[in-house]
Amino acid sequence: MDVTQIKHMTFAVRDAEKSLKAYKRLLGVPQATKIQEFAKSRNKAAVFDLGGIEFQITESMDPDGRFAAWIDQRGHEGLHHICFAVEDIDAALAEAQANGATLKECSACKVTGSHVHPEGWVAFLQDEVSGIEIEFMQVYKEGEGGDRPQGV
Repeated sequence: MDVTQIKHMTFAVRDAEKSLKAYKRLLGVPQATKIQEFAKSRNKAAVFDLGGIEFQITESMDPDGRFAAWIDQRGHEGLHHICFAVEDIDAALAEAQANGATLKECSACKVTGSHVHPEGWVAFLQDEVSGIEIEFMQVYKEGEGGDRPQGV
């Protein structure tokens, strides 16, 4: 499998505004960073770069939403998933499945397996590593993804 980088890390939090204030105060996240709402996936998130990695501090907008349920299940906030950029998502998924992985439905799109997202083709594994979900993304190259959905 050809993992090229960590695309992003998503942290499940109860209060995105409170968490963002701590990141600004303790880690120098730009003061201009704001919380955005994503209606399709029913969450709100602050998205920013630290050390060349995109961080997503994400709060469910619904009490039983994806991130709220994850927090309730584990009893604490924390690292929800890591998105690994790969050169070829189909090859990465085939290799993962050959090694026993199971694909998981994307909670925003209700699609299992590789599908379009705003920044690239994505897929999620049902399997976790050390309690962390795994997402793969084949990032769009120049000229690709013109029909991709917005606001996911």
